[in-house]
Parts: sequence; C-alpha cells; structure tokens
Amino acid sequence: MNIIEVQNLKRVYRATNGVIRRTTKEIVAVDDLSFDIKEGELFGLLGPNGAGKTTSVKVLATLLIPDAGQVRVKGLDIVKDANEVRKEIGFIFGGERGLYWRLSGNDNLRYFASLYHVAPEISKKRIPYLLELVGLKGRGDERVQGYSRGMKQRLHVARTLLHDPDILFLDEPTIGLDPVGAREFRDVIRNLQSEKKTILLTTHYMFEADSLSDRVAVIDKGLIVALDTPSALKKHVRDLSVVEIETFGIAPNVVEEIRKLPFVDSLSTREQDHRQILHVQTERGAEAVPDLMASLEGMRVGRVTVREPTLEDAYVRLVGGKA
Repeated sequence: MNIIEVQNLKRVYRATNGVIRRTTKEIVAVDDLSFDIKEGELFGLLGPNGAGKTTSVKVLATLLIPDAGQVRVKGLDIVKDANEVRKEIGFIFGGERGLYWRLSGNDNLRYFASLYHVAPEISKKRIPYLLELVGLKGRGDERVQGYSRGMKQRLHVARTLLHDPDILFLDEPTIGLDPVGAREFRDVIRNLQSEKKTILLTTHYMFEADSLSDRVAVIDKGLIVALDTPSALKKHVRDLSVVEIETFGIAPNVVEEIRKLPFVDSLSTREQDHRQILHVQTERGAEAVPDLMASLEGMRVGRVTVREPTLEDAYVRLVGGKA
C-alpha cells in the first residue's frame, strides 16, 4: 500500500534582484515530480546540491505549500488536511539546532512531549524507551551542551518519535558527523526500520543510500531521472569500469581534456588531503590506463586503481558527471 503519493509536484521560488530597478526571477526548484512510497519502506532521495531534494521534503512535511500538483500522506491532502498530516509525520534536519542545550536530554524530551500534547503518563514511559532506542540509555540526565554532535542528532530522533509518528522525513541527518557518529546514527535508522516506520531519507552519501534504502530516486534540476532499487540502478553502469587516479595539483584544463577523450563515459573529481582523485568511467577498464596516464604526462601521479562500479558511479552517470 502506498502511504505517500506525489503527483506532478511543482514548487517555484521568486528571487528579487537590484535596489533601484528591482527585477524578479523565478527559480523552479521542483518541476512535475511524481513518485509513491510504500508503507514501511525506506525511500532514498539523491541528487546534486540545488536539485530540489530539501524543497520536496519540506513540501511533504507541510512546511511549504506546492505551486502545483497533489501530495497525499496516508490519504490526507497536505494542504487541505495539514494539521492531520502533522500528527502522522516527524521531520529531522541535519545539524544541531532545535534543542535546549542547558537542559538535560530528559528535560528536552519532557518539554517537547508537552508541545506534542503527549499525556504525562505516556511520556513518562516513552522517554526511557526512546533514549534506549537511539543509543542514549543512561545519558538522559546529562545536559545537552555536553553531548557530542552525534548524540545531539540521536536526541533529535527521540524528540521526533515522541508522538509515535508512522512516517519520518530525514533530511541529510548524518551531515557533519564524524565516521563513528554517522555509523551509530545509521544503526538508529536500522532500528527505526525494524519498527516498520516509513522513512524518506535524503543524503549525499551514496554508500549510506545503498546500505539503507529499499528504493532510490535520483533527482536532478527538479526532475526524477531514475527510480529503482539500489541494485537495479547499479545495472546502469555494469558495462563500465571505474579508473581512480590520485593526482597532485592537476589543472582544470587537463581535467576537461580528459573528459573529452572518446573512451571516457564520465569523469568526476574530489579533493582529499591536498590530493585530487579522478574517477573515470570507461568501457575499456584497465586498457584505458595507458592513455589516461599519457594525458597526465609531466604531472605528479600517485595511486591508480581499477574497480567495479558502485551506486555512486550510477549516480554520477545519471546526473551527467556533476560532483
């Protein structure tokens, strides 16, 4: 059964420029977006910065009104039945805002429980249960200002679950967390999956989407360019191999020259500890290495590896090689 139904969703922002001669420009954040999410499913929403992910989530969470289209949550219209929809959902942003740092974790949860109109006799039992669920058992009496960033993010989850919503929107929840904190938070998400919660997750971490999601939608320029299971999306690049080349101080014009080589399907780069890592997708696999190295003649090159493609490589191909 579909618990969320999005049909032809559109959202436009209007930006004003100038002081004397003011002009207004329309920016289409989401354009004719349609998808369904099944009950109990973890649905990943991926895309470059500015693709429309956060805007889509805010519309679904009743924080923004759509300009066109229809969205239903548990059969309720998010515009006409916004108050009823809010009783069924929880929303978590990435970051540390939204908590009272001078209060303890328990006091924060008791305060938010009163805002959610959770009866005291229910919250008294539910708060210890939620703290254990998110891995904060025994830490509830400590002030939040002494929590690590990962602990604060897990307290956000406990706060969001106080009224026991069936649907959770997680907008880049692991952004800024250290590797240990991010791993612990992914364990929290798996615990929520075991409780049969329906979850919409936006993330820039492909391995996170791969390991957690039942299905993934890739969105670019406000449109869905692919929607399937992670394993099915990987089939988009099964004809390719990925050559990773570690370089030191590569010039932008050299990157563009490599991108134009006839055997290069797509190319992306990332910075890592004063190094540049080139990710080249090519059908030629290891046979492409000599020609790639020739393009880098005279430059300092480190490690070179050839590997099978991942969900991240499928994503890069789908969005045209944008980092």
